[in-house]
Formats: sequence, C-alpha cells, structure tokens
Amino acid sequence: MVTPTEFLSATTSGTRVVVRHLIDDGRATDSLGYFHLADDTHCVVATKRGLEMIELAKVIAAKEVPPPPAPRPRATSSG
Repeated sequence: MVTPTEFLSATTSGTRVVVRHLIDDGRATDSLGYFHLADDTHCVVATKRGLEMIELAKVIAAKEVPPPPAPRPRATSSG
C-alpha cells in the first residue's frame, strides 16, 4: 500500500487532490485543490484560498479526486 507521502511524491503537477493534515492545535484539516509540487519535506497545493505549503510529516492521508462539478445553471425568474 502506498503511503500518503509516497503518493504525493509521485503525483504530477496539475492533479486535483485532497490532502488531510494536522494543524498546530492537533486537529486535522483538508486541503482540496491542484497539486503543484513536492520536495523531501513539503508539498504545495493550489486551493481556492491560494497556495498552501503542507509539511509532509503532518500529512495523514492524500488521494486524487475527480474534477469539480460543472456550475449549475442559475434559475431565472419569469415575469
């Protein structure tokens, strides 16, 4: 079985991923976006909030996810 760190090290730039990692208070959070790059200690994910640098030692899980759904058409009011 591939570890989250191994997965991120082998992932190509532009792949949509979700990375679950620990934050400073010990809770876990998810970063959803497009994988940018990884080195020996960190990975970078481009999220809606911008680039997030994540310490690999704090990664709990990571996987590829499908593209976001297409925007739903807005309802128009008839009058």
